[in-house]
Amino acid sequence: MNDKKQSHVSIIMPAYNQGAFISRAISSLLLQTFSGWELIIVNDGSSDYTDEVVAGYLDNKNIRYVEHACNMGLGESLNRGLREARYDTIGYLPCDDIYFSDHLEKLVRKLGEDEANVLAYSGAVYNRHDDPGGSFYDSWTGKISGYWQLVQVLHKRTGVLWTESDELVTDDLDRMLWNRLLLSGKACSTGEITCEWVSHPLQRHKQIRENLGGGLNVYRKLYRLDRPVIFQSSVGNYLNEIEYYKDFRAQQPLARDGLKILLVGELAYNAERIYALEEAGHRLYGIWTESPAFFNTIGPLPFGHVEDIPLTGWKQRVEEIKPDIIYALLNFAAVPVAHHILMNNPGIPFVWHFKEGPTYCRQFGIWSELMELFANSDGQIYINQESKDWFSQFLSVETPYFIMDGDLPSRRWQSGARRTLLSEMDGEVHTVVPGRPMGIGLEEVQQLIGQKIHIHLYGTSYKAVWGQRGGLAVELTESGYVHFHPQCPAPDWVSELSQYDAGWLHCFDSQNNGELMKASWDDLNYPARMSTLGTVGIPMLQKQNAGHRVASREMTKRWGVGIYFDDFNELGPIFRDRDFIGTIRSNAYMNRDIFSFDHYVGDLVSFFKLVIARSMTRPHHLQRKSILYADKAI
Repeated sequence: MNDKKQSHVSIIMPAYNQGAFISRAISSLLLQTFSGWELIIVNDGSSDYTDEVVAGYLDNKNIRYVEHACNMGLGESLNRGLREARYDTIGYLPCDDIYFSDHLEKLVRKLGEDEANVLAYSGAVYNRHDDPGGSFYDSWTGKISGYWQLVQVLHKRTGVLWTESDELVTDDLDRMLWNRLLLSGKACSTGEITCEWVSHPLQRHKQIRENLGGGLNVYRKLYRLDRPVIFQSSVGNYLNEIEYYKDFRAQQPLARDGLKILLVGELAYNAERIYALEEAGHRLYGIWTESPAFFNTIGPLPFGHVEDIPLTGWKQRVEEIKPDIIYALLNFAAVPVAHHILMNNPGIPFVWHFKEGPTYCRQFGIWSELMELFANSDGQIYINQESKDWFSQFLSVETPYFIMDGDLPSRRWQSGARRTLLSEMDGEVHTVVPGRPMGIGLEEVQQLIGQKIHIHLYGTSYKAVWGQRGGLAVELTESGYVHFHPQCPAPDWVSELSQYDAGWLHCFDSQNNGELMKASWDDLNYPARMSTLGTVGIPMLQKQNAGHRVASREMTKRWGVGIYFDDFNELGPIFRDRDFIGTIRSNAYMNRDIFSFDHYVGDLVSFFKLVIARSMTRPHHLQRKSILYADKAI
């Protein structure tokens, strides 16, 4: 029995909504020259036809099938397979990958060559694609995209288990198992290409890695994640939603005059802000965009008590709920679903809140939908007066409107002890960039260094902006004036960022000369970092842009929280005027609350109630007219 356990292989196949791929994977196993295998298929809560396809293979006594009632995660699925495995040699065949015929034979032979071997891996084909110039693919004999991929590996059972999703969601397979497994022995390579790690858009690592179009919001949508998680991609930042949102979970009672608010679209950054509506006694529901990017927060939300309504069949549930108002938001990604709900609206007052630059809608072919959202909604929310005036140049909309930024954070993030200024300790100037250094290139960095002005950049992935040429990021760090830090989460904004003299907004030279028809996205936008710096209460650095209409400059001037310059070389003398800088810093601290969503909740709800009252007398026939089809697919 022991000989058989060691000479036979248990293959684990995790499966989630890959019914179209799985028969190819199983067939590749059936064609193996090595016959001493069993296959354990773990269906991790698939909602497609995976079970129907697999049913055709279950007459084979070497194939077993287990199911999870809902999606549990990759780690849980692989551990389920390990518990079910009869043999002490373990392999993996994800249902979208394939073995070549000699794959297992060569891995088994290699693993057995040395008693110290605990893991054997093959080479693999990847990135197979066709174009008019021919067929192409890449191949590796070692790690692919940073790791030994599951399909490449055969290993001995050691009792070590995979990291499960309640501990961490990641694409880092070393962290999930390989590193701990190798504490028991060594890895060895066959040196031969005997499998394919099949490339396609829905690969799990592509849903997780922000630089490949993934991220937590993308992963949450695809895997129907309905709980807070600890998340870190191999290229991104660490986020512990369990700890992060611990103060945003208490169930709030519905106030006597509370509204039922149907959120439509996505919540972008600082999404936990909407919990303030629940705290004010209102009930929230959500219909979300189908294709979010990493910066588009959608449900299921890991905070509050927002009921998700599936887009398919949404009308029936909405008619049961009878919302008082539809609040559609926020950026271009929300436009298609918001437009769909508007054009099929069963008569519920509809407010449209648009944050992102309208040029994105033109670029992505959804300009018509955007215009119709403004023209046919019962009320609009503009992020600033400049945006309102820009749309008013060519849209005649006589419905109520409200001015409020879209990415405002929760007032909770204003808490925390403030730090002593670094400048008070070393006598030099310290500035912070909480995100991508927009408009601060290498020439500008050198000018700042020449004035002994430090730049602290938060978000290690942004090193590449200044480090694309060899060791440039290292060279800048060695100057002593450029400092790279991990991303700073909202609970730490005050305690971490308050040590700096000022923070950078986007730096750009406007070209509009006061003529709004010429205005660009930069002119109209409030960068998300404005709210971060406003929450902390530190001055905001930006170009003067005198004679131009620039929304961020008008906002910071109104509240006396800005530091302005035309040339980077002007900043040294500006910062030497400590009385001036102190006044701006005092203004920034006193006006922190205007950068919180909570500050506007009362007025926002009053606006909703005005829209509800006005919509009772407004003719709704316009909401049924469109140059588009009312039932256009999302």
